[in-house]
Parts: sequence; C-alpha cells; structure tokens
Amino acid sequence: MVGIRLRWFEYSIVCILVLNRVLQLTAAVSAELFFKPFNVSYDHRALIIDGKRRMLISAGIHYPRATPQMWPDIIDKAKEGGADVVQSYTFWDLHEPVKGQYNFEGRNDIVKFVKLVGSRGLYFHLRIGPYVCAEWNFGKAIFSQVIRFHLLSFKMLCTECMMLSDPNYDYCFHCWFRLGNIPYFTSFQEEMQRYVKKMVDLMKQEMLFSWQGGPIILLQVENEYGNFESQYGQKGKDYVKWAARMALGLGAGVPWVMCRQTDAPENIIDTCNGFYCDGFRPNSYKKPAFWTEDWNGWYTTWGETIPHRPVEDNAFAVARFFQRGGSFHNYYMYFGGTNFGRTSGGPFIITSYDYDAPIDEYGLLSQPKWGHLKDLHAAIKLCEPALVAVDTSPKYLKLGPKQEAHIYSKVVRTEHLNSRQSGNEIICAAFLANIDDHNDATVTFRGRVYTLPAWSVSILPDCKNVAFNTANVGPFLLGLACFLLHIYELPLKFKVLLVSL
Repeated sequence: MVGIRLRWFEYSIVCILVLNRVLQLTAAVSAELFFKPFNVSYDHRALIIDGKRRMLISAGIHYPRATPQMWPDIIDKAKEGGADVVQSYTFWDLHEPVKGQYNFEGRNDIVKFVKLVGSRGLYFHLRIGPYVCAEWNFGKAIFSQVIRFHLLSFKMLCTECMMLSDPNYDYCFHCWFRLGNIPYFTSFQEEMQRYVKKMVDLMKQEMLFSWQGGPIILLQVENEYGNFESQYGQKGKDYVKWAARMALGLGAGVPWVMCRQTDAPENIIDTCNGFYCDGFRPNSYKKPAFWTEDWNGWYTTWGETIPHRPVEDNAFAVARFFQRGGSFHNYYMYFGGTNFGRTSGGPFIITSYDYDAPIDEYGLLSQPKWGHLKDLHAAIKLCEPALVAVDTSPKYLKLGPKQEAHIYSKVVRTEHLNSRQSGNEIICAAFLANIDDHNDATVTFRGRVYTLPAWSVSILPDCKNVAFNTANVGPFLLGLACFLLHIYELPLKFKVLLVSL
C-alpha cells in the first residue's frame, strides 16, 4: 500500500513538473505574440492590414546608430509622435563580418529591436537590401572572404567616380557587383540570396511576421538600383527581375517593395524616395503610392554647414502626399543617430547622422519639428476613415491660380450599436493647398472663407473645420484642440484646459 502511495506521489510530481513546463512555454510564446496573427496585402489604394485599408506613418530608425539602452525611449517617442510603423535597413557587414559567421549581439541585435517595436504596438518595415546605401561604408554590403579583395581594390575608384560622376560606373562598387561584371556577378547573387534568406528565416524563427503575430508587415529588396540601371542595359533589367523572383520565392508572407525602381516587376511595389513625392505614381494601377524615404534633413560632410529643412516645408510635403493619394509615408530619418566606428560611407561624411530629424542624435526631441509633425499626424489620422473609403482619385477643385482642394467624400452605411437602426452617413475630408511659395491666399470652399499661408496645406477632417495648417507652427495641439471644440461641445472647463495647452 505504501509503495502504491509512493508511486502515485512520484507520478503526481512528474505531472506537476510537466504542467509547469507547458505553462512556461505557453507564457513564453504568448509573451512574443505582439498581435493576434493577421494577414497583410494591398490594393491600388493602400496597404490592407487584417482586412482593412490603412493610412500609415512610419519612423525611420536605424538600430546600430543608437545603443540598445536608447532603443526603448526612441521607439516610445516615435509612437508618441504619431508613428504607426518603424522602418530600418539591415546591416550586412555588421551581421556577417566574415562569411558564415553571424553577429546579432549588442547594437546588432535586430531581433531585440523588432520585438521592442512590436511590444509598443507598432508595425515594422524591414528593408533587407542587402545593398542599402544609407551613407554607410560600402552601403552595408558584405565583407565576406569571397569578395573582400575586390571591395578593397575598388574602394578608392568607387569613391572617385561617385564624386566625379565618371561614366565608367562599371567599376563603382554599388553597381559593379550587383550589375554583373562577369565573373563576380554569379558569386554576388549567391551571397545576396544567402543573406536575404538568412534574414527572412531568422524573422520566421523568431515569429516576427504579421501572420505569426509579429510586427513585420513589409519587406524591401535592393535599394535605389533604378538610379543606375539604365547604364547597364539588359544586364541591369535582368538583375532586377532576378532580385524580385528571389525575394518572392522566400515565402515571407508579406508584401515586398523596391524603392526608386520604376520597372519593379508585378507583385513588387515600386516606391518613391525624395524631398517631395506628391506627384509620384507607381508603375501599375494595382499598386498603392508609398513614400519610403521622406528626406526630412540631410547628412553632414566635413567643413560644410549642417543641413536644415524647415518643419513647415516637411509638413507641407507630407500633407500634399496624402492629399494627392499617398497612403504609406516614412521619415528618413525620424531618428538619425551616430555613425559609430568607421561606418560612415561616402565622401567626407561626419560621425554624426543627426539628419535634422525629429529626434536628435542623442535621443532628445528636436522642437519644433517633433511637435509640429505630431500635430500633422493627428490631423491625418482624423481623415483616415474618408481616405480609405474612397476607391477612386479624390475630387479636385481649383480654388485660385495656385490654390487647390482635394476632397475625399463617400456615403457609407452605418450600423448603430445596441440598436436595429441603421442609416447612411457622409464621411468627408478635404485638403486645401496653396502652392504659391511667396504669397498668402484667401479662398472660398463650400461657402466658407479660408486663409492659406504661402506654401501650406490646411487639413479639414470634416470638410469644414481646419484641424491643422502646415505653415502655422505654434503651441502644439492648439489647432487640433480647436477642431475638437467644434466637433464635441465640451464643458467650459475642458475648453479652457485644451486651449491652455
């Protein structure tokens, strides 16, 4: 009898230990599940997340240009500033300093960085490249034993021909290896495919894609190859097609983009990089308009003044992009950071990569840029229901010689909660633009008079009241607060509190 009790006791202990282990594993999996698994696709208008079109604001943050201790605070500030997405390149030379030997520790811990983004409820756009430029030494390309000698041999010539716009671009690294100067082309393709597959497999292993409950909703292969492709004729075109096939064949389960690639193949979204992208249209009506790099500043070179882009101009460019049909916008950079070690690329670029970003090199808010853009993002989000509802181009209305309006309006069916009643509702958002860069203008829109400062956009989330104007940089949230006062007749004490902000 005693023996039976002992065996039963031992059996119970084993069951408890097994159950405890199962609970631990379940908790571990749950802790890494940042979202309920969802699919990502797209149509001609926008990215479709879990069955719904979205207007997305993205913050460019390069994880190796900050310390891991800085990451949480930077990500939190990006979210507070209105970002939905964080975007980063991957860094081939950091992750694989020697062929087959990988480094994902410290500043190279991309998995930790992506998980931090997901833990904040933000999405992630992973730009694998692997060549990505980014003013990084050799564009972050591999320093593997296979091509190390050739990289070092052509380093000086590459820099020289970039500076002088030498027509012999065949010898410049960023195109020379990608393009296919036999016999090294095949080797580069093999190395590139191996690295891209490594990164995709790593993200799958860590359950970081959207369909796994992770934050990654978008990927990128290559980077601005279209800037040089025409110099290589059919070889260049073949390389683009190969890169697209290779990427799509990895089964990542989320859309891929190619930036500045007007001949991006079907099923790859071609995107815009630049200071202004409101006139950009993708190469197919089936693809949405994405702006993967909004240059809200610029890098600094030795002996030159620090570039500065006024926030009024930056806000104007963003508002115009959404006004004219854009749906995904990324700041390059939202946080620029520091070129640690000898990572600065290009001629005479300094250690700082501050980029006149909304968050400065040290992780501090750069005002008024951060605050003004935060207000802009809030106004765009108020317009999102109307922006995603309209399938066609917005209605265009001429308001003056250099003044115009774009109106997103649609009748939608509404269902009232806890009621069987339903009805129709008109949702409407309008953007009034003054593209005269010298003179203010007064315009009439739908029977109301509006003053538009020079080179500015006023955003009207209800087609009546101005929530934000890109040129009016003042007490943050004041314009948005005034709009809310119109919509929600708040008690006097709350009105005073809001306006006092």
